[in-house]
Parts: sequence; C-alpha cells; structure tokens
Amino acid sequence: MTDTELEITADLVRDLLQEQHPDLAGLAVREVAGGWGNQMWRLGDELAVRMQRMDPTPELQLKERRWLPVLAPRLPLPVPTPVRFGEPSERFPKHWTVMTWVPGEPLDHGSISRGDHAADTLATFLRALHVEAPAEVSIVTDRGAHPRDCTGGFEHFLQAVDPGDIPAGVREVWDDAVAAGAWEGPPVWVHGDLHPANVVVSDGTLSGIVDFGDLFVGDPAWDLAAAWVLLPPGAAARFFDAYARADEAAIRRARGLAAMKSLFLMLMGQNGDRGLPGGKPHWGPKGRAALDRVLKGV
Repeated sequence: MTDTELEITADLVRDLLQEQHPDLAGLAVREVAGGWGNQMWRLGDELAVRMQRMDPTPELQLKERRWLPVLAPRLPLPVPTPVRFGEPSERFPKHWTVMTWVPGEPLDHGSISRGDHAADTLATFLRALHVEAPAEVSIVTDRGAHPRDCTGGFEHFLQAVDPGDIPAGVREVWDDAVAAGAWEGPPVWVHGDLHPANVVVSDGTLSGIVDFGDLFVGDPAWDLAAAWVLLPPGAAARFFDAYARADEAAIRRARGLAAMKSLFLMLMGQNGDRGLPGGKPHWGPKGRAALDRVLKGV
C-alpha cells in the first residue's frame, strides 16, 4: 500500500483508539477539512487526532511530541499539545498523536478585522517563542536559511505562478532581502510555517497557532514574514513596533520571505483551480492579497 492509497476514515481512527487508548475510544470522531502531510480528526470537544498521511517520515510528528510540551507553557496563545502517542501497527503503519484542540476558525477560511489587536497578539507570541533554544537542538540547514540561499525556491514559485497574476516589483523586494545582512543573534525557536491555514482566529483577531511540524532553530525573519502574510493592510508597522527586536536587515529579510511565501500560496491556489493534487483554490486570493501588502510595505 502506498502513501497515496492509505485511506484514513473515522472507523480507522476509532479502531486505533480502541487498540491503544481505549479510554478515549468512546469520544465522537469528526474529520477536519484540510491537511496534507497530516490529517486531523476532532476527538470529542477538547482533543484532536493528528494522523501521519503524506509525510514520508514521522520526523515532524516526533518533533512536535518532543518540544511542544516544553514550549506550550511559555506561549501566550493556545497551541496543540500532545497528550497521547499512537504508534505504528498492523492496522495503521504510521504514527499518530492525540493533541489538544485549538478552537477557532483557520484564517484561510476566516479574516482578521481587529488589525491592531492581531498585530500586538502576534508580536507578543513571537517574542515568547523566539528565545534561544537548548544546545541539544540541531540547527537545520534546509530551512531558516538566509534568503540568498533560497533563491532557487523563489525562482521556482515565480516561474510557476501565472505571469499575469504577478505584479511588478516582486523581484526587487526579493533582491533587497538577498542583499540584507544575516542574522547574527543566537539560534532561536522558529515556527517556520506561519501561513493562513496554520493560525486560527476568533472575534476578529488571532486566537491560536497550530502545526509546528516545521519547528526549527534559526533566523526569526522566517516568522516575521507573517507581518504581511497574516495581518491585514496597515498592521505590519504596528507589529514590528510591538515586536521591538527586528533591526532593518531582519525586516528586509522578512519582507522578501513574505514575498516568497505569498507566491507559494498563489501557486497552491493555482494548482487548486486546475484540480491538481494538494491544490487549495481558496489560497490563491489570500496569497495575492499578501503579496500586495508586501509590495506596498504595509
């Protein structure tokens, strides 16, 4: 059975719970829309089951298991915290994890109307997250790199997105990020994948952060890009004032990375419009709006 043939159903989730965590097997199981590397299922009102699906290795889930219990108590927004571990079995040859459920609506299906509040909330969260990591944590080299080492990825997205959807000035923003100075501080924790599907909102503002599978140690500019990718127009300046740790070079790197992330969202939307696997039609408008904010610098 290949990964793409591995069908995950509510019955399978219940069976796995009955085998490994029978005290949870009586809770209601409901599928959560979205997800690619992992599929989420609600478990009762307060829990969720994160099932490894397309991810080729369990590394991302194991990373969340190891570090989210350490990070969660110090973070000012709710994040999913592992409470039970599901191990590979004959019934399901991959890892799965029971985690706390973070209530709210994913931003890719919602919106932020309280921009100032969201900017302050995101800044406070990232100040708490961006602390020096323990020496035992390895520094990744494939993620969190300086923009100059990510030019191949930027060029791929730029060439793959329909040229008619790309406004003028994108390359200039990227070139400026490439020319910016490097991060010279200590290696800090970085979420690494802050985009609209990985944050939740309620009451018009940010109310939780999810999916820490890409958690790494490195340059915080990868998260600071969220000032444009997540926040509404006019909120970026307030975010950086509240964050208060980003120098000019970090802001330039973050803006370039935001341009690259916006192109990625646009490409995923384009793929969805074309019916390609993994495509997300509703991500296209989110990516284009983010790119407009990047180019305006607001």
